Amino acid sequence: MTPFVRHAGRVAALPRVNVDTDCIIPGSELLKVAKTGFGEGLFAGWRYAKGAGGDRTEDPTFVLNREPYRGATILLAGRNFACGSSRETAVWALRDFGFRAVIAPSFGFIFYANCFQNGVLAVELDDSAVEALARQVEESGGHAPLTVDLETCRVVAPDGEQTDAADPWQGHTLEWATASPPPPHNFDVLPEVRSERPLLDLVGQGPVG
Repeated sequence: MTPFVRHAGRVAALPRVNVDTDCIIPGSELLKVAKTGFGEGLFAGWRYAKGAGGDRTEDPTFVLNREPYRGATILLAGRNFACGSSRETAVWALRDFGFRAVIAPSFGFIFYANCFQNGVLAVELDDSAVEALARQVEESGGHAPLTVDLETCRVVAPDGEQTDAADPWQGHTLEWATASPPPPHNFDVLPEVRSERPLLDLVGQGPVG
């Protein structure tokens, strides 16, 4: 797994609130024994015209079926992204599709924790910041890249504007993100408040569900 320090990539926006893990990877897409190959089932209920479990005829209206978003590596999502069940395969599907980071105002707690162990960075920014990024991406036709820099705790918008984000792990975030293998999960270090602050947030200790 490639350590996450800094990533610049194409962005896709999915501004839906309360997208649960069953929407991210439906149960009918879980019939695999390895941790790979789940990207095909990512958002299957929306990506495919006949939904999850049907044939793979794409729905041309879904963002990830359109160029240039098909090659996105950063996802902008709505509040409470990946709520619901604790299925770790939700992170596997995002990673297998090619996503390295997800930016949203808030996340489901267990998904948020699972992201670290699986090479996907969960970034919490407030609603207005996420909306501003989505507008810039749309105005560029999806071609303007976004940069997530874990070392400086900044998100760099397509226009160059930088959003500073506090490191809730008091300097340990980068150490944990680049550890191989990652350290075991320890809930004692989790911040007590996570969802009402603009920050680049990374739970650093592995899968919990």
